[in-house]
Amino acid sequence: GTGYTTILKLMQIMAGKGLLERDESSRSHVYAPTVAREAVQGSMLGDLIDRVFRGSTSALVMRALASRRASPDELAQIRELLADIDGQGEGEP
Repeated sequence: GTGYTTILKLMQIMAGKGLLERDESSRSHVYAPTVAREAVQGSMLGDLIDRVFRGSTSALVMRALASRRASPDELAQIRELLADIDGQGEGEP
């Protein structure tokens, strides 16, 4: 597995970039994220779409759904999201 010092160094680098903060109140190394999960996901996903899928959101979605079976609950959530997106466009000329 990956060693303690390797993980600690990685977390120190992330802290240096402002992605983590260290709790200095104790001797132990306690880190916490400084950026919300959704913000990181959005940024990384946008980069993935641009780099791997040539900017095509539909290519990403099609590949994701073809690669891994979605549960019935996930499919219902996807349908709901698509209906919401469709509904937003109805009022436009």
